Amino acid sequence: MSWDAAPFVYDDPDKAHRILYEALMTVHLHEGDLPGDLDLGPVVAVDSETMGLRHNRDDLCVVQLSSGDGDAHVVRLKRPAYDCPNLKRVLADGNVLKLFHFGRFDIAMFENHLGVETRPVYCTKIASKLARTYTDRHGLKDVVRELAGVELSKAQQSSDWGAEVLSPEQLTYAASDVLHLHVVRDRLDTMLAREGRTELAQACFDFLPVRARLDLQGWEDADIFAHT
Repeated sequence: MSWDAAPFVYDDPDKAHRILYEALMTVHLHEGDLPGDLDLGPVVAVDSETMGLRHNRDDLCVVQLSSGDGDAHVVRLKRPAYDCPNLKRVLADGNVLKLFHFGRFDIAMFENHLGVETRPVYCTKIASKLARTYTDRHGLKDVVRELAGVELSKAQQSSDWGAEVLSPEQLTYAASDVLHLHVVRDRLDTMLAREGRTELAQACFDFLPVRARLDLQGWEDADIFAHT
């Protein structure tokens, strides 16, 4: 199932071409798994929706992906079996870079519920904290507003993602969380290089799946590097 949507509000009236681009966005809904013949390319933006923020209590309900072409693929997972071999293959594919914003949470949920370690990864929240040291606003809404010029709506953030039927509003919201990560990554890479922090950021990305595993094993609230 797919449809066109225009979920964004732009604060710059001169960006008519961007408005047209969003109006032509297509959201593809997949039940249970990605199609086996779908090729999302070498860099894929990924996000998830869950029943809550506790890894071991709350179910993983939805995973959304985009190759940065204006389309979003939203997978409503079949719980509790999570029989989604095509999705798992993308997440574990060492030749496909997965883009996240606060990937620590999603990666832990994927390992806990899907049984896969997600690598290689890039987290725009980590990159933002390393590059945008002039601000403490590193949420997705703030980062996308500044670096992509897009105002995201968060109205559906706390809705029921375990519902049997997802609303068009929920699907549009899910899509919006992945559609702009490619642009944001490009802008952040330029800033990281300018500030001489590219290698530091890469080391953080490489460690992220381990940080997610520590969360699952009980160290989610502890800084194991701290003296105390």
